[in-house]
Amino acid sequence: MKLHFTKMQGCGNDYVYVDGGKEIIPQEKKSELAVMVSDRHFGIGSDGLIFINPVSEDDVDFEMEMYNADGSRSEMCGNGIRCVAKYVYDKGLTDKKNIVIVSAGKKKYIDLTIGSDGKVLSVKVDMGAPILEPSQIPVSLSANVCGKLPNTEISGSAVINSEINVDGKKWKVTCVSMGNPHAVVFLDSNIDLETFDIEHTGPLFENNNLFPNRINTEFVKIDDRNNVHMRVWERGTGETLACGTGCCATAVACILGGLTDNKVTVHVLGGDITCTWQGLKDSSVIMEGPATTVFEGTIEI
Repeated sequence: MKLHFTKMQGCGNDYVYVDGGKEIIPQEKKSELAVMVSDRHFGIGSDGLIFINPVSEDDVDFEMEMYNADGSRSEMCGNGIRCVAKYVYDKGLTDKKNIVIVSAGKKKYIDLTIGSDGKVLSVKVDMGAPILEPSQIPVSLSANVCGKLPNTEISGSAVINSEINVDGKKWKVTCVSMGNPHAVVFLDSNIDLETFDIEHTGPLFENNNLFPNRINTEFVKIDDRNNVHMRVWERGTGETLACGTGCCATAVACILGGLTDNKVTVHVLGGDITCTWQGLKDSSVIMEGPATTVFEGTIEI
């Protein structure tokens, strides 16, 4: 069987995209297919596989069904959903510039900026309010009982700048869910982010017993009140060049800690993603960044 696909990337976070309305793959085969196509030596090469599915709901335009490179399901991908938005507009599946995409039951509201060539130039996504309650992330860490936090009107319980032991070392983490779980780690000033051994440390966080569903981990250095640098270890994939939800979680963690203002540009290995959060309990994180089509083709499966 031949599978038609499109390879796309957002800041170097690359996935194989398949039109689920045209390419009918049995549900039980999708995980195995994700592993095959993601292989960078024997497959197409990607951080995972995303199906773009039609929906029958009146208030939703498309569904994003996402698999990591190891075949596991993922709830959300910020870079992935921007590419889905570009895909459906550029291919004429919609002519709307404001669309709704659902992933793992959660709706995301998306605004498209169209370039002079009639193609999507950039994508802004309302990622919803961050989840800070430990049991909902989920993390098995004692929450801080907070008063009013710097830069925010958040109060209550959250894991903010909490100390944990990993690999015999103490790390400060803030835990956030953006529809998928994140541990944001602020590195000490004596650690060089560029040479940081993420291949060693990332899996130790991902598979730590403190994180029942595994965890995406962001390692962060603060530049100034509006800029940070970050490297990310994604569960089920490893280090990627970018992670949209990870950038959102990083911005939230920075704002919660009073380390930045409410608009943060997160510089990742693959480019820049801008995240804005007003620090209110129910306020959404707004993420904006590029989405790029790399190539299209067919593969025997």
